[in-house]
Amino acid sequence: MTDATLGQRLNGLLFFPVTAYGPDGSLNLTAYRAHLRAGLDAGAGAVFACCGTGEFHALTPEEFEACVAVAVDETAGAVPVVAGAGYGTALATDFARRAERAGADGLLAMPPYLVVADQRGLVRHFAALAAATSLEVIVYQRDNVVLAPETVVELAAIPGIVGLKDGLGDLDLLQRTISAVRSADLDQRFRYFNGLPTAELTGLAYRGLGVTLYSSATFAFLPEVALAFHAALAEDDRATLDRLLDGFYRPLVELRNRGRGYAVSLVKAGVRMRGLDVGEVRSPLAEPLPEHLDQLAELVDRGLGLVRG
Repeated sequence: MTDATLGQRLNGLLFFPVTAYGPDGSLNLTAYRAHLRAGLDAGAGAVFACCGTGEFHALTPEEFEACVAVAVDETAGAVPVVAGAGYGTALATDFARRAERAGADGLLAMPPYLVVADQRGLVRHFAALAAATSLEVIVYQRDNVVLAPETVVELAAIPGIVGLKDGLGDLDLLQRTISAVRSADLDQRFRYFNGLPTAELTGLAYRGLGVTLYSSATFAFLPEVALAFHAALAEDDRATLDRLLDGFYRPLVELRNRGRGYAVSLVKAGVRMRGLDVGEVRSPLAEPLPEHLDQLAELVDRGLGLVRG
């Protein structure tokens, strides 16, 4: 933990590790620690533990707390650890308190379970989550959480709410949101990042809005490619960006779109392909079909070839 705010500490590639399971489906914290260490050694700018890629939905509260504690121990303060917190307000605040107890630096507020709430209800939910602990909160906009610009202004004014992860992809709405928060003089303490699946595909568009932070699922299993793309994006190296987009990221997204839950299960399969047995996804997710695993293996080889040659 440091005196800097979570928003100030978020830089570089944001690492969303998978959660490792053993052959019997129970947590494998040894493999999880090895996965974390590989990401940290590769240069992760932050660890987002037990979020979407980490199968937050599939973890018991006790498993969640154990994973966050391991992430905090393995990072040893080198980069911030942000933990997921979701479901209804009561459960979300319980997960938040568990994350604080485990030593996390912040929370990613996942969309509430099942219900589609109005803007007033969403403000109540996220405000209650922010008040539940001393941890700073990033609100995750996606699916059943679509926030009007004036709602984000209201959230940005709440102590403890420091950012918005956009998994919606409505750039018109996001631009109006950024403008509204800026006009309210709240933008100095508020951060945005691209949280779309395979965020690299939309990195150029988000960068045009001034949003440079993004979550990289590819980093979890192919950090060489993710880092090469991140560097090219920062340097506006269009030749490298085009080569990686055309040769790797577009085909990866097309493969991801061929199966439900592939935004998680393909990533986990990729980690296994690179030599670390993190187990399969838990139900209700399912493993990719064999032919899709073959295509993923080809893409891994192609991606490595693109950055090495």
